[in-house]
Order: sequence, then C-alpha cells, then structure tokens
Amino acid sequence: MDIPGVTYNPDSQVKVVDANYDNAKMSQEDFLKVLLADLQWQDPLEAKDISEFIDNTVKLKELESYNTFQQSVEQLLAANQANALLTASSLIGKLVKYEGNQTYVQNGVGYADIKLASSADTVKITILDSTGSVVETKTLYNLQGGVDYPISIENPDLPDGYYTVSIEATLNGNPVDATVISQALIIGVEKDTQGNIVLNTSSFTIENSNLIGIGG
Repeated sequence: MDIPGVTYNPDSQVKVVDANYDNAKMSQEDFLKVLLADLQWQDPLEAKDISEFIDNTVKLKELESYNTFQQSVEQLLAANQANALLTASSLIGKLVKYEGNQTYVQNGVGYADIKLASSADTVKITILDSTGSVVETKTLYNLQGGVDYPISIENPDLPDGYYTVSIEATLNGNPVDATVISQALIIGVEKDTQGNIVLNTSSFTIENSNLIGIGG
C-alpha cells in the first residue's frame, strides 16, 4: 500500500550498530546521515523534535574533547613535576638561602640576613645552638625597615650544624616584626604528599617556595 508523501528505496541498507554505541564517536558525515534518516522515516503528521538528539550529541562530543584535554594537562603536569624534581636535585651538596631562622655553621663560620618590617631603634640578635643554649649575642641600633642587614657568625669553637637566629626588634619599646634569611646545606630533595618539591637538610626540610637564592 502506497502512502502519499512517503517513498521506499529497496536498495537502501540499514546499518545496525550495538545498543551501547557512543554517539560522540560518529563522524560529521554519519551524524548527518542519521539525522536525515530520522527525518525521512518520521510520521509527517507528528514531526519529531530533533533538538534533544542534536544537543545530546554535541554534549557528548564536548565531554570527549574535555576528557582528552584533561588527560593531556595531567600528563603535562606529571612531566613538569618530574623535571622540577630533576632540576632541584642539582642543589644537593650546595648552600642555599631561604626564609627561616635556622642557619648553617661550618668551620665556625655562618651567615644570615635580617629585614625589619619597619624602623627599629634597638635590635637584639641571639644565636642559639640545637639545645637552646646561647652561643652569641649582639645588639644593633637605629635600623631601617625593608633593608637587608647581614649577620655573620665567627666562632671557631662552634661545631658544624644549624643554629637558631632569634631577633628581638623594638621601636620606643614596641615590637617590630623581622624576617630572617638563613643559609642551609641541601642533602636531598623529594616530593611531599601534595606533590610539592621540598629540600632536605640534616635537621629539617625547606619548602621550594621559601628558597631565596643559591650560594652562601
């Protein structure tokens, strides 16, 4: 029985695909074929709304592209972390400058820098060993804020190791914040649980972000 407006092509081949076929994998040509076939076989009196089909297919393609991009980014980050670890390993055996108050003394000699948040009329510097005993003190006067002031430790009786640089700065009796830049001997590098590079000393670890410079 012929139905006006509807034609049948006996040469047409119907391609059957798996029920789990992913629309996101179809090519643009296949997509148009499916769309045209869907339009051809629909009831002309009850035309289908194909917008949902198109929207779902586009979303699938966008998701596929996003997943591919995300995988590429993750691979790039992994390679970058590996390169960062390899680069950081070149610091092993070298002295570095970092923000912190534990400075390395070798052969009785050590260095540190202090920087005040604002001017201070009195700055007391105390050097302590690993047991907390005071090994040296000095007092400076009328220091400006924002300026690096070098502090040297020269005492041949001090054994090699790390010493705490304690700063007590005041202006008219009011405390003034101070930052200490110390030196450390790096003996190893590793990644922490968050994947960040940390530098190992014989006594503590230094976050890569606290590194100021290389060389004592």
